[in-house]
Amino acid sequence: MKPTLAIVGRPNVGKSTLFNRLTKSRDALVADMPGLTRDRHYGHGRVGDKPFLVVDTGGFEPTAKEGIVHEMARQAEAAIAEADVLLFVVDGRAGLTPQDRAIADRLRRTGRPLHLVVNKAEGMNREMVAAEFHELGCGEPRVISAAHGDGVRELLELVLEPFPAEGGEAAAAQGPRVAIAGRPNVGKSTLINTLLGEERVIAFDMPGTTRDAIEVPFERNGRHYTLIDTAGLRRKGRVFEAVEKFSVIKTLQAVEQANVVVLMVDASQDISDQDAHIAGFCVEAGRALVIAVNKWDAVDAYRRERVKADINRKLNFLGFARLHFISALEGQGIAGLLASVDKAWAAAMAKLATPKLTRVLLDAVQRQAPPRHGLSRPKLRYAHQGGSNPPIIVIHGNALDRVPAAYTRYLEHTFTEVFKLQGTPLRIQYKSTRNPYAEKD
Repeated sequence: MKPTLAIVGRPNVGKSTLFNRLTKSRDALVADMPGLTRDRHYGHGRVGDKPFLVVDTGGFEPTAKEGIVHEMARQAEAAIAEADVLLFVVDGRAGLTPQDRAIADRLRRTGRPLHLVVNKAEGMNREMVAAEFHELGCGEPRVISAAHGDGVRELLELVLEPFPAEGGEAAAAQGPRVAIAGRPNVGKSTLINTLLGEERVIAFDMPGTTRDAIEVPFERNGRHYTLIDTAGLRRKGRVFEAVEKFSVIKTLQAVEQANVVVLMVDASQDISDQDAHIAGFCVEAGRALVIAVNKWDAVDAYRRERVKADINRKLNFLGFARLHFISALEGQGIAGLLASVDKAWAAAMAKLATPKLTRVLLDAVQRQAPPRHGLSRPKLRYAHQGGSNPPIIVIHGNALDRVPAAYTRYLEHTFTEVFKLQGTPLRIQYKSTRNPYAEKD
Protein backbone atom coordinates (compact mmCIF):
# COMPACT_ATOMS: atom_id res chain seq x y z
CA MET A 1 0.00 0.00 0.00
CA LYS A 2 1.45 3.36 -1.00
CA PRO A 3 1.85 5.81 1.89
CA THR A 4 -0.14 9.04 1.59
CA LEU A 5 1.60 12.36 2.30
CA ALA A 6 -0.63 15.38 2.98
CA ILE A 7 0.84 18.86 2.43
CA VAL A 8 -0.70 21.29 4.91
CA GLY A 9 -0.06 24.94 5.76
CA ARG A 10 -1.44 28.45 5.62
CA PRO A 11 -2.07 30.08 2.22
CA ASN A 12 0.80 31.00 -0.11
CA VAL A 13 3.64 29.16 1.63
CA GLY A 14 4.45 27.08 -1.49
CA LYS A 15 2.36 23.93 -0.94
CA SER A 16 1.39 23.56 -4.59
CA THR A 17 4.97 24.22 -5.72
CA LEU A 18 6.11 21.41 -3.42
CA PHE A 19 3.30 19.16 -4.76
CA ASN A 20 4.49 19.76 -8.33
CA ARG A 21 8.07 19.03 -7.29
CA LEU A 22 7.12 15.77 -5.56
CA THR A 23 4.96 14.57 -8.45
CA LYS A 24 7.32 15.91 -11.16
CA SER A 25 4.34 17.56 -12.79
CA ARG A 26 2.55 20.87 -13.10
CA ASP A 27 -0.79 19.43 -12.01
CA ALA A 28 -1.38 21.93 -9.20
CA LEU A 29 -2.03 25.57 -10.00
CA VAL A 30 0.81 27.82 -8.87
CA ALA A 31 0.65 31.61 -8.79
CA ASP A 32 1.73 34.33 -6.41
CA MET A 33 -1.67 34.78 -4.79
CA PRO A 34 -3.10 33.14 -1.67
CA GLY A 35 -6.06 30.76 -1.80
CA LEU A 36 -5.45 29.43 -5.30
CA THR A 37 -5.80 25.78 -4.27
CA ARG A 38 -9.18 24.97 -2.73
CA ASP A 39 -9.84 21.23 -3.05
CA ARG A 40 -7.73 18.24 -2.19
CA HIS A 41 -5.49 17.45 -5.15
CA TYR A 42 -3.95 13.99 -5.54
CA GLY A 43 -0.75 12.96 -7.33
CA HIS A 44 1.72 10.10 -7.57
CA GLY A 45 5.42 10.26 -6.79
CA ARG A 46 8.38 7.96 -6.34
CA VAL A 47 11.81 7.99 -4.73
CA GLY A 48 13.85 5.01 -5.88
CA ASP A 49 11.71 1.91 -5.29
CA LYS A 50 9.30 3.69 -2.94
CA PRO A 51 6.15 5.07 -4.56
CA PHE A 52 3.77 7.34 -2.67
CA LEU A 53 0.58 9.37 -2.98
CA VAL A 54 0.72 13.08 -2.19
CA VAL A 55 -2.23 15.34 -1.41
CA ASP A 56 -2.14 19.10 -1.95
CA THR A 57 -4.59 21.10 0.17
CA GLY A 58 -5.87 24.65 0.21
CA GLY A 59 -4.71 27.17 2.77
CA PHE A 60 -5.53 25.77 6.20
CA GLU A 61 -7.25 28.13 8.63
CA PRO A 62 -8.51 25.92 11.50
CA THR A 63 -10.51 28.75 13.11
CA ALA A 64 -12.56 29.62 9.99
CA LYS A 65 -16.30 29.27 10.67
CA GLU A 66 -18.03 30.05 7.37
CA GLY A 67 -17.67 30.72 3.65
CA ILE A 68 -15.17 29.30 1.21
CA VAL A 69 -12.31 29.54 3.72
CA HIS A 70 -14.25 27.21 6.03
CA GLU A 71 -14.84 24.80 3.13
CA MET A 72 -11.11 24.84 2.34
CA ALA A 73 -10.36 24.08 5.99
CA ARG A 74 -12.79 21.12 5.86
CA GLN A 75 -10.96 19.75 2.83
CA ALA A 76 -7.63 20.11 4.64
CA GLU A 77 -9.08 18.30 7.67
CA ALA A 78 -10.24 15.45 5.41
CA ALA A 79 -6.76 15.18 3.89
CA ILE A 80 -5.22 15.08 7.37
CA ALA A 81 -7.61 12.30 8.40
CA GLU A 82 -6.64 10.03 5.47
CA ALA A 83 -2.89 10.76 5.46
CA ASP A 84 -0.09 8.52 6.74
CA VAL A 85 2.35 11.43 7.05
CA LEU A 86 1.79 15.19 7.39
CA LEU A 87 4.11 17.73 5.77
CA PHE A 88 3.54 21.04 7.56
CA VAL A 89 4.87 23.77 5.26
CA VAL A 90 5.85 27.22 6.56
CA ASP A 91 7.43 30.22 4.84
CA GLY A 92 11.09 30.72 5.78
CA ARG A 93 11.15 34.25 4.38
CA ALA A 94 7.98 35.44 6.13
CA GLY A 95 9.03 33.87 9.43
CA LEU A 96 6.83 32.39 12.16
CA THR A 97 3.23 33.66 12.26
CA PRO A 98 0.34 33.23 14.73
CA GLN A 99 -1.49 31.18 12.09
CA ASP A 100 1.48 28.79 11.92
CA ARG A 101 1.16 28.30 15.69
CA ALA A 102 -2.57 27.52 15.41
CA ILE A 103 -1.97 24.99 12.64
CA ALA A 104 0.89 23.36 14.59
CA ASP A 105 -1.37 22.93 17.62
CA ARG A 106 -4.01 21.23 15.43
CA LEU A 107 -1.55 18.92 13.67
CA ARG A 108 0.20 17.80 16.87
CA ARG A 109 -3.16 16.62 18.25
CA THR A 110 -3.68 14.23 15.30
CA GLY A 111 -0.93 11.89 16.54
CA ARG A 112 0.20 11.29 12.94
CA PRO A 113 3.86 11.41 11.88
CA LEU A 114 4.58 15.10 11.33
CA HIS A 115 7.44 16.81 9.48
CA LEU A 116 7.94 20.56 9.65
CA VAL A 117 9.06 21.88 6.24
CA VAL A 118 10.54 25.39 6.04
CA ASN A 119 10.14 26.49 2.42
CA LYS A 120 11.49 29.38 0.30
CA ALA A 121 14.94 29.17 1.85
CA GLU A 122 16.98 29.48 -1.36
CA GLY A 123 20.12 31.55 -0.81
CA MET A 124 19.61 31.73 2.96
CA ASN A 125 21.52 30.26 5.90
CA ARG A 126 19.61 27.07 6.80
CA GLU A 127 20.36 27.12 10.52
CA MET A 128 19.26 30.73 10.90
CA VAL A 129 16.07 30.16 8.88
CA ALA A 130 15.14 27.10 10.95
CA ALA A 131 15.91 28.62 14.36
CA GLU A 132 12.61 30.36 15.19
CA PHE A 133 10.47 27.42 14.01
CA HIS A 134 11.76 25.08 16.75
CA GLU A 135 9.24 26.60 19.16
CA LEU A 136 6.35 25.03 17.19
CA GLY A 137 7.20 21.68 18.78
CA CYS A 138 6.91 19.77 15.51
CA GLY A 139 10.37 18.21 15.51
CA GLU A 140 13.48 19.22 13.62
CA PRO A 141 12.63 21.80 10.91
CA ARG A 142 13.61 20.61 7.41
CA VAL A 143 14.74 23.56 5.31
CA ILE A 144 14.04 23.35 1.56
CA SER A 145 13.32 25.33 -1.58
CA ALA A 146 10.43 23.69 -3.42
CA ALA A 147 10.88 26.03 -6.39
CA HIS A 148 14.54 25.09 -6.86
CA GLY A 149 14.45 21.54 -5.46
CA ASP A 150 17.00 22.21 -2.72
CA GLY A 151 16.68 19.67 0.09
CA VAL A 152 13.53 18.05 -1.34
CA ARG A 153 15.02 14.61 -2.04
CA GLU A 154 16.60 14.47 1.42
CA LEU A 155 13.22 15.36 2.92
CA LEU A 156 11.46 12.59 0.98
CA GLU A 157 14.03 9.96 1.92
CA LEU A 158 13.53 10.86 5.58
CA VAL A 159 9.71 10.85 5.30
CA LEU A 160 9.58 7.50 3.46
CA GLU A 161 12.21 5.71 5.55
CA PRO A 162 9.64 3.83 7.73
CA PHE A 163 7.75 2.49 4.69
CA PRO A 164 8.70 -0.68 2.77
CA ALA A 165 9.91 -0.66 -0.83
CA GLU A 166 7.52 -1.57 -3.60
CA GLY A 167 7.04 -5.26 -4.34
CA GLY A 168 7.52 -6.78 -7.76
CA GLU A 169 3.83 -7.11 -8.58
CA ALA A 170 2.50 -5.03 -11.42
CA ALA A 171 0.13 -2.24 -10.49
CA ALA A 172 -3.55 -3.05 -10.85
CA ALA A 173 -5.31 -1.66 -13.87
CA GLN A 174 -6.76 1.71 -13.03
CA GLY A 175 -9.59 1.69 -15.55
CA PRO A 176 -10.82 4.70 -17.53
CA ARG A 177 -10.07 8.30 -16.66
CA VAL A 178 -13.43 10.08 -16.59
CA ALA A 179 -13.52 13.89 -16.80
CA ILE A 180 -16.69 15.64 -15.55
CA ALA A 181 -16.96 18.78 -17.71
CA GLY A 182 -19.47 21.55 -18.22
CA ARG A 183 -20.28 25.15 -17.47
CA PRO A 184 -19.79 26.47 -13.93
CA ASN A 185 -22.34 25.46 -11.32
CA VAL A 186 -24.05 22.63 -13.24
CA GLY A 187 -23.35 20.14 -10.44
CA LYS A 188 -20.05 18.50 -11.44
CA SER A 189 -18.63 18.37 -7.91
CA THR A 190 -21.99 17.24 -6.53
CA LEU A 191 -22.01 14.31 -8.98
CA ILE A 192 -18.53 13.20 -7.87
CA ASN A 193 -19.44 13.50 -4.20
CA THR A 194 -22.58 11.40 -4.81
CA LEU A 195 -20.58 8.72 -6.62
CA LEU A 196 -18.03 8.58 -3.81
CA GLY A 197 -20.52 8.76 -0.98
CA GLU A 198 -18.50 11.52 0.68
CA GLU A 199 -17.77 15.19 0.21
CA ARG A 200 -14.39 14.78 -1.50
CA VAL A 201 -14.55 17.99 -3.52
CA ILE A 202 -16.11 21.30 -2.50
CA ALA A 203 -19.70 21.68 -3.71
CA PHE A 204 -20.52 25.28 -2.87
CA ASP A 205 -23.44 27.39 -4.10
CA MET A 206 -21.16 29.74 -6.00
CA PRO A 207 -20.09 29.40 -9.66
CA GLY A 208 -16.41 28.71 -10.13
CA THR A 209 -15.75 27.06 -6.75
CA THR A 210 -13.58 24.38 -8.40
CA ARG A 211 -10.42 25.83 -9.92
CA ASP A 212 -8.07 22.89 -10.25
CA ALA A 213 -8.89 19.71 -12.17
CA ILE A 214 -9.14 17.30 -9.22
CA GLU A 215 -8.35 13.59 -9.74
CA VAL A 216 -10.06 11.08 -7.44
CA PRO A 217 -9.59 7.27 -7.60
CA PHE A 218 -12.95 5.50 -7.44
CA GLU A 219 -14.21 1.90 -7.47
CA ARG A 220 -17.74 0.65 -8.10
CA ASN A 221 -18.86 -2.96 -8.51
CA GLY A 222 -15.25 -4.09 -8.81
CA ARG A 223 -14.43 -1.61 -11.60
CA HIS A 224 -11.77 1.06 -11.16
CA TYR A 225 -12.06 4.64 -12.40
CA THR A 226 -10.23 7.91 -11.99
CA LEU A 227 -12.76 10.73 -11.73
CA ILE A 228 -11.61 14.19 -12.78
CA ASP A 229 -13.62 17.15 -11.47
CA THR A 230 -12.91 20.15 -13.68
CA ALA A 231 -13.37 23.86 -13.29
CA GLY A 232 -16.38 25.16 -15.25
CA LEU A 233 -15.51 26.59 -18.64
CA ARG A 234 -16.75 30.13 -19.20
CA ARG A 235 -16.95 32.15 -22.39
CA LYS A 236 -13.67 33.88 -23.21
CA GLY A 237 -15.26 37.29 -22.69
CA ARG A 238 -15.95 36.40 -19.07
CA VAL A 239 -12.48 35.09 -18.26
CA PHE A 240 -11.19 38.13 -16.43
CA GLU A 241 -8.98 36.94 -13.61
CA ALA A 242 -5.70 35.09 -13.95
CA VAL A 243 -7.19 32.31 -11.82
CA GLU A 244 -10.06 31.89 -14.31
CA LYS A 245 -7.56 31.62 -17.16
CA PHE A 246 -5.68 28.93 -15.22
CA SER A 247 -8.95 27.06 -14.68
CA VAL A 248 -9.83 26.99 -18.37
CA ILE A 249 -6.39 25.60 -19.19
CA LYS A 250 -6.71 22.90 -16.51
CA THR A 251 -10.15 21.91 -17.81
CA LEU A 252 -8.94 21.58 -21.39
CA GLN A 253 -5.94 19.56 -20.20
CA ALA A 254 -8.24 17.29 -18.18
CA VAL A 255 -10.39 16.63 -21.26
CA GLU A 256 -7.28 15.88 -23.33
CA GLN A 257 -5.98 13.44 -20.71
CA ALA A 258 -9.33 11.69 -20.08
CA ASN A 259 -10.62 8.57 -21.81
CA VAL A 260 -14.29 9.44 -21.33
CA VAL A 261 -15.92 12.84 -20.74
CA VAL A 262 -19.25 13.23 -18.96
CA LEU A 263 -20.65 16.48 -20.34
CA MET A 264 -23.03 17.94 -17.75
CA VAL A 265 -25.72 20.44 -18.66
CA ASP A 266 -28.28 22.10 -16.40
CA ALA A 267 -31.94 21.22 -17.04
CA SER A 268 -33.06 24.45 -15.35
CA GLN A 269 -31.21 26.55 -17.96
CA ASP A 270 -31.29 26.68 -21.74
CA ILE A 271 -28.63 24.72 -23.61
CA SER A 272 -26.16 27.47 -24.45
CA ASP A 273 -23.57 28.07 -27.13
CA GLN A 274 -21.02 27.46 -24.39
CA ASP A 275 -22.35 23.93 -23.85
CA ALA A 276 -21.92 23.35 -27.58
CA HIS A 277 -18.37 24.77 -27.48
CA ILE A 278 -17.38 22.41 -24.67
CA ALA A 279 -18.93 19.48 -26.52
CA GLY A 280 -17.12 20.52 -29.69
CA PHE A 281 -13.80 20.58 -27.89
CA CYS A 282 -14.42 17.06 -26.53
CA VAL A 283 -15.18 15.81 -30.05
CA GLU A 284 -12.11 17.54 -31.49
CA ALA A 285 -10.01 15.87 -28.79
CA GLY A 286 -11.51 12.51 -29.83
CA ARG A 287 -12.85 11.73 -26.38
CA ALA A 288 -15.63 9.23 -25.75
CA LEU A 289 -18.62 11.15 -24.45
CA VAL A 290 -21.72 10.72 -22.29
CA ILE A 291 -24.25 13.55 -21.81
CA ALA A 292 -25.74 14.05 -18.33
CA VAL A 293 -28.67 16.45 -18.02
CA ASN A 294 -28.58 17.37 -14.32
CA LYS A 295 -31.28 18.75 -11.98
CA TRP A 296 -33.95 16.79 -13.91
CA ASP A 297 -35.97 16.38 -10.72
CA ALA A 298 -36.24 20.16 -10.31
CA VAL A 299 -38.01 21.00 -13.61
CA ASP A 300 -41.57 20.49 -14.84
CA ALA A 301 -42.81 18.62 -17.93
CA TYR A 302 -42.79 21.73 -20.16
CA ARG A 303 -39.21 22.51 -19.23
CA ARG A 304 -38.18 18.89 -19.87
CA GLU A 305 -39.57 18.95 -23.40
CA ARG A 306 -37.83 22.25 -24.08
CA VAL A 307 -34.50 20.87 -22.88
CA LYS A 308 -34.83 17.79 -25.11
CA ALA A 309 -35.62 20.00 -28.10
CA ASP A 310 -32.65 22.24 -27.27
CA ILE A 311 -30.29 19.24 -27.13
CA ASN A 312 -31.56 17.91 -30.46
CA ARG A 313 -31.03 21.33 -32.05
CA LYS A 314 -27.78 22.58 -30.49
CA LEU A 315 -25.98 19.31 -29.73
CA ASN A 316 -27.12 17.33 -32.76
CA PHE A 317 -23.48 16.59 -33.68
CA LEU A 318 -23.30 14.40 -30.56
CA GLY A 319 -25.51 11.69 -32.02
CA PHE A 320 -22.95 9.04 -31.05
CA ALA A 321 -23.24 9.89 -27.32
CA ARG A 322 -25.71 8.36 -24.87
CA LEU A 323 -28.02 10.79 -23.07
CA HIS A 324 -29.02 10.53 -19.40
CA PHE A 325 -31.37 12.62 -17.28
CA ILE A 326 -30.12 12.66 -13.70
CA SER A 327 -30.20 14.33 -10.32
CA ALA A 328 -26.67 14.40 -8.92
CA LEU A 329 -27.94 15.69 -5.58
CA GLU A 330 -30.54 12.92 -5.16
CA GLY A 331 -28.49 10.18 -6.85
CA GLN A 332 -31.14 9.54 -9.51
CA GLY A 333 -29.98 7.99 -12.80
CA ILE A 334 -26.38 7.55 -11.64
CA ALA A 335 -26.18 3.76 -12.23
CA GLY A 336 -27.26 4.12 -15.86
CA LEU A 337 -24.79 6.96 -16.35
CA LEU A 338 -21.88 4.79 -15.18
CA ALA A 339 -23.03 1.92 -17.38
CA SER A 340 -22.85 4.26 -20.37
CA VAL A 341 -19.37 5.37 -19.30
CA ASP A 342 -18.30 1.72 -19.32
CA LYS A 343 -19.79 1.17 -22.78
CA ALA A 344 -18.23 4.35 -24.17
CA TRP A 345 -14.85 3.29 -22.78
CA ALA A 346 -15.20 -0.18 -24.32
CA ALA A 347 -16.12 1.37 -27.69
CA ALA A 348 -13.21 3.80 -27.56
CA MET A 349 -10.74 0.97 -26.86
CA ALA A 350 -12.32 -1.62 -29.21
CA LYS A 351 -9.99 -3.80 -31.29
CA LEU A 352 -11.22 -3.95 -34.89
CA ALA A 353 -9.99 -6.85 -37.01
CA THR A 354 -8.60 -5.91 -40.43
CA PRO A 355 -10.54 -8.62 -42.40
CA LYS A 356 -13.87 -7.51 -40.92
CA LEU A 357 -13.08 -3.82 -41.42
CA THR A 358 -12.30 -4.48 -45.07
CA ARG A 359 -15.49 -6.50 -45.56
CA VAL A 360 -17.59 -3.74 -44.02
CA LEU A 361 -15.84 -1.16 -46.22
CA LEU A 362 -16.42 -3.11 -49.43
CA ASP A 363 -20.05 -3.78 -48.52
CA ALA A 364 -20.56 -0.05 -47.89
CA VAL A 365 -18.98 0.80 -51.25
CA GLN A 366 -21.16 -1.77 -53.00
CA ARG A 367 -24.32 -0.25 -51.47
CA GLN A 368 -23.23 3.31 -52.25
CA ALA A 369 -20.10 4.06 -54.26
CA PRO A 370 -18.26 7.34 -53.75
CA PRO A 371 -19.24 9.99 -56.33
CA ARG A 372 -17.13 10.54 -59.41
CA HIS A 373 -14.63 13.36 -59.50
CA GLY A 374 -14.20 14.33 -63.11
CA LEU A 375 -13.61 11.23 -65.23
CA SER A 376 -12.48 9.03 -62.32
CA ARG A 377 -14.03 7.63 -59.16
CA PRO A 378 -12.10 7.14 -55.89
CA LYS A 379 -11.32 3.45 -55.30
CA LEU A 380 -11.48 2.22 -51.67
CA ARG A 381 -9.61 -1.11 -51.46
CA TYR A 382 -9.05 -2.14 -47.82
CA ALA A 383 -9.06 -0.82 -44.25
CA HIS A 384 -7.26 -1.44 -40.97
CA GLN A 385 -7.28 0.08 -37.48
CA GLY A 386 -4.79 2.87 -36.91
CA GLY A 387 -5.41 3.67 -33.23
CA SER A 388 -7.76 3.75 -30.25
CA ASN A 389 -9.46 6.35 -28.06
CA PRO A 390 -10.77 7.44 -30.49
CA PRO A 391 -10.86 4.48 -32.89
CA ILE A 392 -9.02 5.39 -36.10
CA ILE A 393 -9.75 3.50 -39.31
CA VAL A 394 -7.19 3.88 -42.10
CA ILE A 395 -8.56 3.29 -45.60
CA HIS A 396 -6.21 2.56 -48.52
CA GLY A 397 -6.98 3.03 -52.19
CA ASN A 398 -6.60 5.38 -55.15
CA ALA A 399 -7.55 9.05 -55.50
CA LEU A 400 -8.81 9.14 -51.92
CA ASP A 401 -8.11 12.86 -51.62
CA ARG A 402 -11.26 13.28 -53.77
CA VAL A 403 -13.61 11.53 -51.31
CA PRO A 404 -16.16 14.18 -50.23
CA ALA A 405 -16.94 14.90 -46.56
CA ALA A 406 -20.50 13.59 -46.91
CA TYR A 407 -19.23 10.19 -48.03
CA THR A 408 -16.79 10.10 -45.11
CA ARG A 409 -19.72 10.68 -42.74
CA TYR A 410 -21.56 7.81 -44.44
CA LEU A 411 -18.61 5.50 -43.79
CA GLU A 412 -18.28 6.69 -40.18
CA HIS A 413 -21.97 5.93 -39.59
CA THR A 414 -21.59 2.49 -41.20
CA PHE A 415 -18.57 1.49 -39.11
CA THR A 416 -20.21 2.80 -35.93
CA GLU A 417 -23.38 0.79 -36.54
CA VAL A 418 -21.65 -2.47 -37.52
CA PHE A 419 -19.07 -2.45 -34.71
CA LYS A 420 -21.48 -0.96 -32.12
CA LEU A 421 -19.17 1.95 -31.30
CA GLN A 422 -21.79 4.16 -29.68
CA GLY A 423 -20.30 6.57 -27.17
CA THR A 424 -17.11 7.46 -29.03
CA PRO A 425 -16.33 9.56 -32.07
CA LEU A 426 -14.67 7.76 -34.98
CA ARG A 427 -11.81 8.98 -37.15
CA ILE A 428 -11.27 7.94 -40.78
CA GLN A 429 -7.92 8.55 -42.45
CA TYR A 430 -7.23 8.01 -46.14
CA LYS A 431 -3.99 6.80 -47.68
CA SER A 432 -3.82 6.85 -51.44
CA THR A 433 -1.60 4.32 -53.19
CA ARG A 434 1.24 6.04 -54.98
CA ASN A 435 1.29 5.56 -58.76
CA PRO A 436 4.82 4.31 -59.64
CA TYR A 437 4.44 5.63 -63.22
CA ALA A 438 3.24 9.10 -62.29
CA GLU A 439 6.67 10.73 -62.61
CA LYS A 440 7.81 8.78 -65.71
CA ASP A 441 7.55 9.99 -69.30
